[in-house]
Amino acid sequence: MKIKVVIVALLLAVFSYSQNTFNKTLKLMGSRFDITVVAASQKKADSFINIAVTEISRIEKLISSWDPNSQTSSINKNAGIKPVKVDLELFNLIERALKISKLTNGAFDISYASMDKIWKFDGSMTQMPSKKAIKKSVEKVGYQNIILDKNNQTVFLKSEGMKIGFGGIGKGYAADKAKQLLIKNGVVAGIINAAGDLNTWGKQPSGKDWMVAIVNPLNKEKVFSWMPVNNSAVVTSGNYEKYVRFNDVLYTHIIDPRTGCPATGVLSVTIFTKTAELADALATSIFVMGKGTGLDFINQLNGVECIIIDENNSIITSNNIELNTLNND
Repeated sequence: MKIKVVIVALLLAVFSYSQNTFNKTLKLMGSRFDITVVAASQKKADSFINIAVTEISRIEKLISSWDPNSQTSSINKNAGIKPVKVDLELFNLIERALKISKLTNGAFDISYASMDKIWKFDGSMTQMPSKKAIKKSVEKVGYQNIILDKNNQTVFLKSEGMKIGFGGIGKGYAADKAKQLLIKNGVVAGIINAAGDLNTWGKQPSGKDWMVAIVNPLNKEKVFSWMPVNNSAVVTSGNYEKYVRFNDVLYTHIIDPRTGCPATGVLSVTIFTKTAELADALATSIFVMGKGTGLDFINQLNGVECIIIDENNSIITSNNIELNTLNND
C-alpha cells in the first residue's frame, strides 16, 4: 500500500487541539520532551504524564554515560580491564544496538563515544583536521570489540579507553518505553516527542489520526504539509544547523564512526517505522551511508520507509512512499 505524503522538507512538529488532549513540555535526558496524552481531565493527564517522566528518568539513569554511577559508566570505566554485569534491560539494548551495527556495516556504532572530538561545529574551525588526526580519532571505535556474555549477562569493552554511548538510540528507546507504560496504564492515545524522536498511538479525541507538520528545514516558519501518523514512530536526523564547509563541501555534525569523517551529501533523513529506537538508529545510519547506499538498504527492510533530502534540496524516497511536492514561495 502506498503512503501518500505531501512534503518539501523535513523538520517534525506535532499539533493537536482538543479539550481532552493535554500536553506538557519538559527537559529530560538533556533535551526537550513533549508528552501528549488523551485523558478525561487535567488531573488524570498530569498523573499519566508523571508516569512517563518517571520512566524516562529511570532510563536516563540506566544508560547515561555522564552519570558516574550508571551501569554504562561502569562499563566504560572497566574498558580493557574486566567484564561488567548489567541489568537485563541494558544488556538487551546493547545487544540490539550491535545487531543494527552489523546490519549497517558499522554505520551505526554505540562505541562512537570513543571518538576523539576533532571536528568543531560552533564556527571555530578554520581548517580541516589532518588525515592523520582523522584516522587516529577513531582508533578506539569498533562495535566488534564490544563483547557480550549472555550467560553471565556481562558487557566487556576489549580496548582500554573505549567507551559506549546511547546518543544515537537512547531518546528513541525512552520514547518507546514511555509509550508502552502509558498504554499499560490505560492511556488510549498520545504522543511522546523526544527531541524529534516521535512515537504515537491511538487517535485524537475527534477520531482523526495524529498529524505531523512538515516544514522546510531552511525556513522553519513554513509548513508545507500535514502527514497522518498512526501508531508508529517518525524520526528525523538533519545537518542544516550544525555543519562546516571547506572547499565548497558541506560537512555535517553526523560523523561516520568507521572513518572519522563527517557525512556529506545529505541535508536530512526521516525514517518511518514501528519503534522510535529503530527509527533513531536508522536515521543516523542512512545519513552516514549516503543517499544511494542508504536508499537501497531501506528498500530491503520490511516495515521501514524513508525520505531523504540531499545537498541540492532534492527529495528522494523509499519505494512505498508516493511523494507530491508543493511549491510554497
